Amino acid sequence: MRLIMLDTETTGLSPFSGDRIVEIGAVEVVHRNLEQSRCFHHYVNPGRPIPEEVVRIHGISDAHVRNKPSFADIAQEFLTFISGATLVIHNAPFDLGFIMNELHQAGLAGIDAVPVIDTLDLARKRHPQQRNNLDALCDRYRIERGHRTLHGALLDSQLLAEVYLAMTGGRQFSLTSDVHPRPASTFVRMPEQASRRDEQTETATLMRRDPPPIHPQEMEAHHSLMARIHKESDGKTIWQQPSPSIQG
Repeated sequence: MRLIMLDTETTGLSPFSGDRIVEIGAVEVVHRNLEQSRCFHHYVNPGRPIPEEVVRIHGISDAHVRNKPSFADIAQEFLTFISGATLVIHNAPFDLGFIMNELHQAGLAGIDAVPVIDTLDLARKRHPQQRNNLDALCDRYRIERGHRTLHGALLDSQLLAEVYLAMTGGRQFSLTSDVHPRPASTFVRMPEQASRRDEQTETATLMRRDPPPIHPQEMEAHHSLMARIHKESDGKTIWQQPSPSIQG
């Protein structure tokens, strides 16, 4: 199985409030081997200011990304890199929300059908009622992270690869009976998708309702009006015409 460990850094917490990606990093793992893994990594100009409180977390400032490409500039390269792979993401709804929004902004097809493993879900199953962020998992599985002073998408992807392999049996053996990839679309509802689903739910509810009662006087008035229209049209109303026969 070809796996892509993925992480992003952003300007804030919600792509649907205008936040954007400022860094994206991904590490390829083939046959559970990290020795010859390929990487995908870009700093990204988000087209908006990066708040100071966020800079203190990941260290990426406006000056750092001023001359970097937009996500639209690297989007096709990213899609090519992940093609045919299963994405492994820690807290998948967060990163997928940003990626799907960026692809939408770029006018490109989404990644709804791409299979995804959420290591946060997996960690919560393996270690219930414990801290399961990436730092805690590195400590639990004795993965060296002393060189990590700030969050970074590529470094976090590399750490995630080590964590995932440790959680699922190591590099030689895979104990993955409880690891079930899900389509990316099951992790994130884009606003337009949510709107359509809400509308469909509302329509379905209306269709299940019993028709409103009709008073006999209203029905009599309706038939009287239809008869008058039929008469004044010289008998040419379409609802009075015989249905055409179906030829076999």
